Amino acid sequence: MAQPRDDRQKELFRPALDQIIDMGHPLVRLARQIDWSFLDRQLGGVYKPSPGHPPLPVRLMAGLLILKQMHSLSDEALCARWVENPYFQFFCGEEVFRHELRFDRSSLTRWRQRLGEERLAALIQESLAVAAKTGALVTGDLEHVAVDTTVQPKAIAHPTDARLTHRAIEKLVAFAKRHGIALRQSYLRLVKRAAIMVGRYTHAHQFRRANRELKFLRTPLGRLIRDINRKIAGDTALGERFAPLRDLAVRVRHQHHRQRGQKVYALHAPEVECIGKGKARTPYEFGCKVSVVTSVTKPKGGQFVLHAKALHGNPFDGHTLGPVIADLTRLTGIEPKRIHVDKGYKGHSHKEKFRVWITGQVRRTTAAIKHEMKGRAAIEPELAPVSTGHLGIALEA
Repeated sequence: MAQPRDDRQKELFRPALDQIIDMGHPLVRLARQIDWSFLDRQLGGVYKPSPGHPPLPVRLMAGLLILKQMHSLSDEALCARWVENPYFQFFCGEEVFRHELRFDRSSLTRWRQRLGEERLAALIQESLAVAAKTGALVTGDLEHVAVDTTVQPKAIAHPTDARLTHRAIEKLVAFAKRHGIALRQSYLRLVKRAAIMVGRYTHAHQFRRANRELKFLRTPLGRLIRDINRKIAGDTALGERFAPLRDLAVRVRHQHHRQRGQKVYALHAPEVECIGKGKARTPYEFGCKVSVVTSVTKPKGGQFVLHAKALHGNPFDGHTLGPVIADLTRLTGIEPKRIHVDKGYKGHSHKEKFRVWITGQVRRTTAAIKHEMKGRAAIEPELAPVSTGHLGIALEA
């Protein structure tokens, strides 16, 4: 495994950070509670031995991810705050104050893409360990939990057939230009006008004309696919490189707005799903369904996210309860005794049904259970930034 780069060393002419900051600051105390060696062992596997620049330290990247979610910052804002905030730099393991970034902003994106769900679980596990050490979380809080699902949206434009077809043509032409493939015709000027006219005709409710322009868009898309296939026939390496884009383009060409089943909603993110949650302002959301488990809010305590998991394929909420509780038990080592859910979990498949309490349930409820059922609604604010307690570590898989 490649060793992360760690060029931090003693400076003779600049004072150390621990001499110019308040050592009682919350970030300083939190940095001392986190077991960075555990995170280094769990997350260090993202680095693979290869020639090139040495990788960045795990503490730096993990610390940046934690700070990003704690303060709800974008990557650009996080980089700006890191340069001007000595407490951010101390939290990430710096010895002296730095006036410039020691990493590139794109490093954050690439590092998140390498982690995946399994390694992100290590961040959740460490956050719960810190909460237990500081007394903010006790064993009883892990026995009574609330479970709910939300949609983690993907940053894509609203998917229309005309937009996707136009984008597929642009990508095919760019692929041919990048690999030196001479096309008979690029059609870029013609398809741009056709894509604009589809939107204008649809806005004017002239759907017959809009469909005619859409049909014209699909014709050059098929011609480009066949033209590139002919030009690269016999080149195995180039054919393998073209196969993913070709498959997406073929799916985009043949799909229609009334099609049932999985469709392509974004060429750069073909895994995106269309999910309807019954909201009046957003009937459909494009992304991935995520299950979140939190502790039930206590009168004098906070609320911690205990588990977060991506649910691909848009499954029914009730069918996800059993696997989610099994993962939670494996992560914390404690099996929940009371599970509070909303009415979307009716007909759940959890084997021990007497442990599950659905919102609005009256039979077999006590005063304590009713109080916890009211506290279940506190999970809703946590669903917007899918975070983990006071560390705020997001599930970005």
